[in-house]
Amino acid sequence: MRKHTHIPFIAAGLVAAGLILSGCSKPVDKVEDVRPVRAIQLNAAQQQVIADYSGNVQARVESHLGFRVSGKIQTRKVDVGTLVKPGQVLMQLDPQDLRLAQTQAEANFKAAKSNFELAEFELKRFQELRKTGAVSQSSMDGKNTAFESAKANFEQAQAAYKSQSNQAAYATLSSNVEGVVTAINAEVGQVVAAGTPVVQVAKAGELEVVVGIPENNVEVVKRASQVEVRLWANSKEVIAGKIREISPVADAATRTFIAKVSLLNLTPKQAVLVKLGMTASVQFAITTPGSFIKLPLTALYQEKGVTSVWLVEKNAVKLVPVQVGGVSGNDVLLSSGVTSGQTVVTAGVHVLNPGQKVSILPPEPSAPTPEPYLTSQTLLSAPQQNAPQTAAASSVHASSARGAEK
Repeated sequence: MRKHTHIPFIAAGLVAAGLILSGCSKPVDKVEDVRPVRAIQLNAAQQQVIADYSGNVQARVESHLGFRVSGKIQTRKVDVGTLVKPGQVLMQLDPQDLRLAQTQAEANFKAAKSNFELAEFELKRFQELRKTGAVSQSSMDGKNTAFESAKANFEQAQAAYKSQSNQAAYATLSSNVEGVVTAINAEVGQVVAAGTPVVQVAKAGELEVVVGIPENNVEVVKRASQVEVRLWANSKEVIAGKIREISPVADAATRTFIAKVSLLNLTPKQAVLVKLGMTASVQFAITTPGSFIKLPLTALYQEKGVTSVWLVEKNAVKLVPVQVGGVSGNDVLLSSGVTSGQTVVTAGVHVLNPGQKVSILPPEPSAPTPEPYLTSQTLLSAPQQNAPQTAAASSVHASSARGAEK
C-alpha cells in the first residue's frame, strides 16, 4: 500500500512541467497555401479551322449502261475490273426474235418498194396517154392518188426496216468510253427490260473523292480556301483538291449533302497510288472571319452544368463563366467570357478555390504533336460586334493564322 501513494504526485509533476514548457515556446506562424499552376496569356486572333471528312475515290464520269431493247442475255464478255475501250463488246442478247422481226420488216419494205415502182410506172404511162387524150382526167387523178399512196407506204416500210435493223444491232451492248468496269448488275440467262442498267463503267481520266457533309456545316465548307486529300493507304501523301460540286439536296439515306472534290495535278507517283474505291480523308481549311480565343481543354472547369475558367489576377484566382464556340482537337474556341490579355489557368483547375493564391510555373518545352483525328462539331456564325465567333466543322482543329503562315 505504501508503494502506490507516490504515483499521483509523480503524474501531477509531469503535467505541471508540460504546462511550463508550453508557456515558454513561441507561437507558430500560419503558412499561406499557394498553389503552383500552369497558365497562359490569352490572345484573340483569326484561326484556321480544318473540317475533316472521310469518303471514297470515284471517277468523275461513271456510266450505268443498259440495252436499248428487251431480251434474254446470251453472253457476257467482261468482269469487274476489266479495262475496256470504245466499241468493245460488253454483253449480248439472244438476237433470234430481233432477226425475225428484221426479216419481216425487210419483206414489207421490198413489197412496198415494188408497189411504189409499179405505181410510178403507171403514173408516167397515164401522163403520156393524157397528152393524146386517150384517158380521162378522172383516170389520171386516180393514178396520181395511187402513186402517192404507194410512195407513202414505201417510205413507211423503209423507215420500219431501218428501225428494225437498228433494233437488231441493239442486241449488242458496247462501251462508248475508255475506262474500267466497276459493276455487273445482270448475268447470262437473265431477261432484262430495255434501259435496265446491266454494266457500270467508270470513264478513265479525272478522279474525285465523294464525301457527305452534315447540314450544319455545308455553308462553312463552301468557304474553304484550301482542300487537301489524304489516302488511308498512304496518309503521308498529300493531294491537292478542289470542290467541284456540293449537292443542293440532302441524301435520302444519310441526310448529308454529297460533296465531290476533284483531285488536281496528280504526279505520276500519286496517279499510281490512287485507285477507284479507295478510302480517303478530305480536309477543308477555312479561315474564321472573326477573332477567337483558343484554350486547351484542360483549362475548362465544369460545375453544375456551367463551363468556367480560372482567371489569375494579382496572384489570386477567380472563377469566370465562358461560352465555348467550338472544339478543336485538344483545344477549344471561346466565344465569350474572357478577353485578350487575361491570364487563365490551364493545369490544376480542380484543386483551386475562389481567391486562392497561386504561383505560375514556367511553361513546358513545346514538342511537336501529331495532328489529331477530329470528330467534334461546331458552328461558324456570322460576325458579331466586339465578340469572337464560333467555328464550324464536323471535324475541326484550329491554328492561328500567323502560325499557319509560318
